[in-house]
Amino acid sequence: MNDQSSDLAHVQRMWAEDAASAALGIELLEVGVEDGRGHARTRMVVTPAMVNGHGIAHGGYLFTLADSTFALACNATGRTTVAAGADVTFVAVARLGDVLVAHGRERVTYGRSGLTDIEVCREADGAVVAEVRGRSRALPPSARLGAWDTST
Repeated sequence: MNDQSSDLAHVQRMWAEDAASAALGIELLEVGVEDGRGHARTRMVVTPAMVNGHGIAHGGYLFTLADSTFALACNATGRTTVAAGADVTFVAVARLGDVLVAHGRERVTYGRSGLTDIEVCREADGAVVAEVRGRSRALPPSARLGAWDTST
């Protein structure tokens, strides 16, 4: 993990407690801040449980990889940030055994909102598999999620 000006403790804690990403085998390759914007890179192998009835990776798994990367990137600057929405475009198929790498980068933040772009590629040939644009919302300091508890 790299860092140019941010304390990454809360994003590292968030990742350590992310059971969903861990269950899918998503690896954190890099998280940091550059020019005041968060970025992250993750990796996932397409397993038999992730392949749909067409014999290709289910889009929900591709989106989950992108969403996990989105969360890391938009939380890297130290603000507790959640997704407000996202749009996904599936560009190419991924198949059983493909190693996918997602790279997310905050494009802009304005007030408590932000936009983050995530690209999911096949590691073997660099082919773009999916593009995601995430919309984030930073929680006000008084509403921080203690230990990521959403019950409050």
